[in-house]
Parts: sequence; C-alpha cells; structure tokens
Amino acid sequence: MTDKQACYITTTLPYVNAKPHIGFAAEITRADTFARYQKLMGKVVFFNTGTDEHGQKIYDNAVEAGQTPQEYVDKFAAEFKGLIPALGISEDIHFIRTTDAHHKEAAQEMWRRCNNNGDIYKATQTIRYCVGCELEKTDSELEEGKCPLHPNKDLEVREEENYFFRFSKYQEPLLELYREKSNFVIPAFRQKEIQLFVEDGLQDFSVSRLKSKMPWGVPVPNDDDHVMFVWFDALTNYISTTGWPEEENFGGWWPGIQFAGKDNLRQQTAIWQAMLMSANLPTSQTVMIGGFINSGGQKMSKSLGNVIDPFEVKERYGLEAMRYFLLRHVHPFEDTDVTWEKMDEWYTANLVNGLGNLTARIMKMAETHLDKPIEKPGRIEFPTEYTNALDEFNFQGACDHIWRRVGELDEKITTTEPFKLVKEDPEKAKEIIKELAEELYFTARLLYPIMPQTNKVIKEAVLENKKPANLFNRLPE
Repeated sequence: MTDKQACYITTTLPYVNAKPHIGFAAEITRADTFARYQKLMGKVVFFNTGTDEHGQKIYDNAVEAGQTPQEYVDKFAAEFKGLIPALGISEDIHFIRTTDAHHKEAAQEMWRRCNNNGDIYKATQTIRYCVGCELEKTDSELEEGKCPLHPNKDLEVREEENYFFRFSKYQEPLLELYREKSNFVIPAFRQKEIQLFVEDGLQDFSVSRLKSKMPWGVPVPNDDDHVMFVWFDALTNYISTTGWPEEENFGGWWPGIQFAGKDNLRQQTAIWQAMLMSANLPTSQTVMIGGFINSGGQKMSKSLGNVIDPFEVKERYGLEAMRYFLLRHVHPFEDTDVTWEKMDEWYTANLVNGLGNLTARIMKMAETHLDKPIEKPGRIEFPTEYTNALDEFNFQGACDHIWRRVGELDEKITTTEPFKLVKEDPEKAKEIIKELAEELYFTARLLYPIMPQTNKVIKEAVLENKKPANLFNRLPE
C-alpha cells in the first residue's frame, strides 16, 4: 500500500468446466480497462480474477474424463490463466484458485463466523436444483418447469440433510442496503431487478452437500460428513485474495468494485452481501452487471455451433482489436449480438481504415516535413465526457468519444490539406502538422485503458517523429 487512494477491482471467478468463452473475455477486459483508468487517475489498484473449481459439475466431468477432480481443474485453470496475456490484461493482476490452500482456510473461517452468528443450521428439505447453475430454483425463476439459462437440463429433485444459510434473515438488511446506495448495482435496472427479487421474500438455501454423494468441495468445519456448497466457498475469494482473515482489514483494499454477468446477479448482489453481513464484514462497494454476448441472434451454444472462442478472435485480429470489439461494440449492460462478419466490418472500418490510417497519414507528414518531434506534453486534462463515461462503466461511451476525435482529425486533414499547403506556405503547413501530431498523441493517451499497446505504439511514433509499422493489417480476401 502507498499513500495514494486504494481501489479494489475484481471479476467473478469463471467455473472451470469448459474452455474460456468470449462472455468472460468481455468481463475481464472491462475490469482491466477500469483498473487501468483508475491507475491513470493516480490510484493504486488491487485487481483480482481467478477460477472457481469445486462443485457437482466439476466432479461429474472429471469422473467422465477419467481424471481426478484436481487434474481436471488444473488443466482448465491453466487455460483461463492464459486469457491474461491473450487479452493484454494487466500483468500485476492477482489470480486466485478456490483450490488454493489459503482460500479454503478463508472459506472455512467465513463459515465459522456465519455459524457463530446463528445463521447456519442443519435441516432436511426437498429442493429443485439446477446443476447448470449450481443453484436451487423457486417457481418464480422457472419457465415451463425449466431453468431459463439451462433449458436442456432437467431439474434435480433433492432431499437430504444439509446445512442451510438463513438467507431469509437478511431480507430487510439487503433492502436497506439498496435504499441507502442507489448505485450499489450498475446499471440501475439491475438494482431494481434484485430489489424486486428480495422484496418477494427470501428462502434459506443449502450451503453443504453430503461428502458421500459429492466429495469435491471444501470440508465443513467440525463435520467430516459434509463439504461446502460451491457458491458459499467461491464467493469468499473476493476477500481471501487480499489475505483475509490473517489480514483482518483486508490489507486496506476491501470493500471493492465487482464485475459480473447478469446470470450472477443474485449471487453477487444478494447472497454474497448477506454472507458478508452475517460475518460482520463490509459489503461490496459497487457491483457492475454486464449483459450476454449472443451470436447470430441466439445464445452461444456448442450444439448450435455459434460459440466464439476468444483465442480464435485474437488469432484473426490481434489482441488489441479484440479489446476494441469487446469495449466499443459490446454494450456494457445489455445483450449484444456478435458474429465474425460483424467483427470483420468493425475491424476494417474503424481500425484499419480509421485509427490505423489516420496514424499513418499524420506520421508520414510529420516524418517528411517536421524538423524534429513534438515535445512530450506535460500533465494532460482528460475530457469530462470521457472520464464521466468510464466513471459510470460506460466503456462504449468512452470509445465513442475517442473515435469522434479520430473522425475530427481526419476532417481537419481534409479541410486544411497540409500535404498541399506545404508547397505554398511551408511554415503554416508545418504548424498544422505539428498540431495534428499533438492531437494524435493526446488521442493515444485516451486509448491507454482500452488499447494499451496501441497507445504505446502511437505515442512512441509521435515522440520519435516517424511513421510506425502498420497498426492493423488488412484482412485476407
């Protein structure tokens, strides 16, 4: 820690029962962009991600693959960790696994604190359970008797003696939290959604499984017959990553800002907050909820063949272009349809013919006609439109601001024609070219949170007064 203002940022922990998909790529890219922006604003940042590795689906898949659960999760955790360099994510990010020894100890301490507060009890109950969500389902959450997120999976009817968490006890405290913090959940319509869910009444939920039926989980303290339910274990990562409980004040980082998808709304904004309240710990600062990425008008599905692999996107366009797609063309809060055809169009129009061509034009003129590079600008005041957008997690809006500047610079070249003016009035032309180079540098500065490598390449080109190699190669015909 330093004397600078601290900022804690985390993604959810993706469940390692399949390869990384572009939806989580969008989530971690948003979180990374926000982390870089906070650093740009002078804050010191703790940035967290990782993998969720326990539960029924993991155990079943490992058995089917003929592997131990640990072997199974080790393989997939490595693939998710590979997203960090593939997406240009900040190298100082913390990567936590729920199979880490310290995390398991922290999850047990969370259990003990909730138990000591009288919020964990043993009971027998019949429930309908979605293995896909790893969650119990109520009538109001079902569509024609099916989980809407996993309509191809039958609900399991379970009756066994488990430990339960007194979720019902926290209905009013949660509503009070939402009332006191009108921007606790971003966007506002998601806060209204979870508020209505809580107002409708809360039911206690199971937080353990019998070890004899599902052995892959964190052991329940003082009861060898049970392991923790996957959500109770995994949610604790947000504080175990800071060193808690040994670091009782979380190293000065918590409470933090959480990024999640809309399928995590209940877990992040109600269940996790109730757990924190039960353990007498501070609730989260803000939870940003993103929409889904669909493809061809349908939810991505292996059976439909419309799954977009982020590693394939990187291979075709490069990681900086992928970041651009996910931040400018994927809506931060609503569902977005993404196809390869759309990405081809975005890449060619806005990167190759847009930012890339603009940089080449300006730096060719600068290299040819300026006697020396521009001086490196001092402290830069960022436009309010840009900072307001990022403060509100509107990454699309921040990108739109940058590309408006790109359009304005193109227009300035068209109207002033310095490449022609240099023959008639060299000094005036040089002044215009210098202004263009300065404005290009400033535009690159705004790119830092969004496209950090492109930011670096453009700034270096301007300060060295030379045209860079192609920023974005044209796609093959």
